[in-house]
Amino acid sequence: MAKKTAQRVKHVPQRTCVGCRTVMPKRQLVRIVRSPAGIQVDVTGKLAGRGAYLHDRRSCWVRGLKGALAHALKTELTTEDRERLQAYLETLPEEETGEVIVDGTKTM
Repeated sequence: MAKKTAQRVKHVPQRTCVGCRTVMPKRQLVRIVRSPAGIQVDVTGKLAGRGAYLHDRRSCWVRGLKGALAHALKTELTTEDRERLQAYLETLPEEETGEVIVDGTKTM
């Protein structure tokens, strides 16, 4: 009788977007890290330091910059940090609203 081998299910790390609080796979989010060099966007996801995650959507970044990101990183964002993060935010594509107007009324 042949030995049955169990298929291993690969573990996918989950993280929460600090802007919208949605849990998603880690690879689908952008990591922001607090390190001795300051706050920076971690495109590799491997920099040392305390990290927080955001979607690549402008709305999440705007909400995150209002305070949730600073709280998650356990620090105050300096003017320089805000400018650096705002510059990255400007590179993100514009969002579609998802609203459709049918017979003069908005629907989602």
